[in-house]
Parts: sequence; structure tokens; C-alpha cells
Amino acid sequence: MHMETRNETADQTLLIRRAKSREPDAFVSLMQAHAESMYRVALAILFNDEDAADAIQDTILTCWEKISSLREERFFRTWMTRILIRKCYDLRNTRQHYAELDEIAEPAAEDSYNLELKEALASLDEKYRAVMILFYAEGYKTEEIAGLLQIPKSTVQTRLQRGREKLAKYYRGSAQEDIL
Repeated sequence: MHMETRNETADQTLLIRRAKSREPDAFVSLMQAHAESMYRVALAILFNDEDAADAIQDTILTCWEKISSLREERFFRTWMTRILIRKCYDLRNTRQHYAELDEIAEPAAEDSYNLELKEALASLDEKYRAVMILFYAEGYKTEEIAGLLQIPKSTVQTRLQRGREKLAKYYRGSAQEDIL
């Protein structure tokens, strides 16, 4: 989960201000601080490493070009994530394909997902997978997810519940296979 201390928040705000004043080093540091989070969100939507990397690259470029339009520094993460989600959907719509589980790269040593979790997440429809990642891995509240995905809060809550149920069913099915 994403929890910031007061010092991290102050450091982040300073980086954002410096990036808004077009300091490339500050912007790079800011993007590096959010790289893992962006990867998890992009992978939850696209489920393909190459597509996720493309969406992240487009997001970074858009953030650099439009950072002056960010009104409040405290909303940077939400602003950046909204751009990323839009880029992911745009990319998915232009490519018109879904990744097969075989196309997903093996987890790197530093990857926080294990293969079993990737398989479980792959069993979910994207609409459930995206809210599950945003809620559980990224620590967004249901209201924030509703804003990011531009859907009602009740829809987010329903998708979280159904996603949990589908994962539980997936794991119950896996446990029965192990017994047999």
C-alpha cells in the first residue's frame, strides 16, 4: 500500500514544483518515484509488458508536456494515474487484442507479483482486475477509483466485491486440483 510520511510528502511537493518550473532532473526523479506504481496499474489494464511500457512512456511524455496544467501538487499522483489509465485504454483500443497468459513475461526478481497471482489476476475480466489493483496494490480509496475510472462509487464497490468472489472461486478451484 502507498503510505507517505510527512517528509516524503514535502519532498514530493518540492519535486513537483521544480518539475512544473521545467527542471528535467526533478521531473525524472518524480517519474522514477512513481515507476513501479505506474507499471502495476498499466499491467492490470493491459496485461502485457510491452504495451504497459508503451503506455507508461506516453504517460511520461504527456505529464512533461502538461505538468503546468496541474493546479494542486497534492493531486499529482491522481492526475498522473488518470492520464496513465486513459493511455492504457487508448492503446488497448487501437491494438484491439488481449494478451494471453503465455505472453506475460516471467516475474523479475524485484517484481512484487508472483506467477500464481498473475494467473489469478489473468482469470479476472479487466474491469475487476483494474479496480482490484488500484484498491489493494495502489491504496486508492473507492471514491478515488471512481474518479479515475469515471464510474460511480457503487460500481467500484460492486466490482471489488465481485473481483474478490472470482478470486476466491479461482483459488478454491486451484486447491481442489491440488487435492486430486
